[in-house]
Amino acid sequence: MTPYLNLNGNSNVLAFEATEDSILVVFKSGACRKYLYNTARPGGAVVERMKVLAVQGRGLNSYINTTVKDRYANKW
Repeated sequence: MTPYLNLNGNSNVLAFEATEDSILVVFKSGACRKYLYNTARPGGAVVERMKVLAVQGRGLNSYINTTVKDRYANKW
Protein backbone atom coordinates (compact mmCIF):
# COMPACT_ATOMS: atom_id res chain seq x y z
CA MET A 1 0.00 0.00 0.00
CA THR A 2 1.32 3.42 -0.96
CA PRO A 3 0.55 6.38 1.31
CA TYR A 4 -1.28 9.17 -0.52
CA LEU A 5 0.82 12.36 -0.44
CA ASN A 6 -2.20 14.67 0.02
CA LEU A 7 -0.33 17.73 -1.23
CA ASN A 8 -3.41 19.95 -0.85
CA GLY A 9 -3.75 18.85 2.78
CA ASN A 10 -7.51 18.28 2.75
CA SER A 11 -8.04 14.86 1.18
CA ASN A 12 -9.95 11.97 2.69
CA VAL A 13 -7.66 9.55 0.79
CA LEU A 14 -5.18 7.79 3.06
CA ALA A 15 -3.47 5.29 0.73
CA PHE A 16 -3.79 3.45 -2.56
CA GLU A 17 -2.59 0.33 -4.34
CA ALA A 18 -2.51 0.24 -8.13
CA THR A 19 -2.35 -2.84 -10.34
CA GLU A 20 -2.41 -3.14 -14.10
CA ASP A 21 -6.21 -3.02 -14.29
CA SER A 22 -7.36 -1.59 -10.96
CA ILE A 23 -6.78 0.77 -8.08
CA LEU A 24 -7.69 0.20 -4.45
CA VAL A 25 -8.26 3.42 -2.53
CA VAL A 26 -8.29 3.57 1.27
CA PHE A 27 -10.12 6.50 2.82
CA LYS A 28 -9.51 8.00 6.27
CA SER A 29 -13.16 7.91 7.27
CA GLY A 30 -16.48 6.34 6.39
CA ALA A 31 -18.38 3.16 7.18
CA CYS A 32 -16.54 1.41 4.34
CA ARG A 33 -12.99 2.64 3.96
CA LYS A 34 -11.64 0.49 1.11
CA TYR A 35 -12.93 0.95 -2.43
CA LEU A 36 -11.85 -1.01 -5.49
CA TYR A 37 -12.10 0.54 -8.94
CA ASN A 38 -11.26 -1.52 -12.03
CA THR A 39 -11.54 -1.70 -15.81
CA ALA A 40 -15.05 -3.17 -15.54
CA ARG A 41 -16.30 -0.45 -13.20
CA PRO A 42 -15.84 2.49 -13.64
CA GLY A 43 -13.75 1.69 -16.73
CA GLY A 44 -10.17 1.68 -17.93
CA ALA A 45 -9.83 5.37 -18.79
CA VAL A 46 -11.20 6.46 -15.43
CA VAL A 47 -8.95 4.03 -13.53
CA GLU A 48 -5.89 5.25 -15.45
CA ARG A 49 -6.72 8.87 -14.56
CA MET A 50 -7.15 7.86 -10.91
CA LYS A 51 -3.71 6.21 -10.95
CA VAL A 52 -2.10 9.37 -12.30
CA LEU A 53 -3.77 11.52 -9.64
CA ALA A 54 -2.83 9.03 -6.91
CA VAL A 55 0.85 9.12 -7.86
CA GLN A 56 0.78 12.92 -8.10
CA GLY A 57 -0.71 13.12 -4.61
CA ARG A 58 -3.25 15.74 -5.58
CA GLY A 59 -6.84 15.71 -6.85
CA LEU A 60 -7.81 12.07 -6.36
CA ASN A 61 -10.50 12.66 -3.74
CA SER A 62 -12.05 15.47 -5.79
CA TYR A 63 -12.01 13.35 -8.95
CA ILE A 64 -13.76 10.51 -7.15
CA ASN A 65 -16.37 12.86 -5.67
CA THR A 66 -17.12 14.73 -8.89
CA THR A 67 -16.56 12.18 -11.67
CA VAL A 68 -16.40 8.61 -10.40
CA LYS A 69 -19.01 8.96 -7.66
CA ASP A 70 -20.53 5.55 -6.77
CA ARG A 71 -19.09 3.67 -9.75
CA TYR A 72 -16.82 1.33 -7.78
CA ALA A 73 -16.37 -2.40 -8.27
CA ASN A 74 -16.40 -3.27 -4.56
CA LYS A 75 -16.19 -1.69 -1.12
CA TRP A 76 -15.55 -2.98 2.38
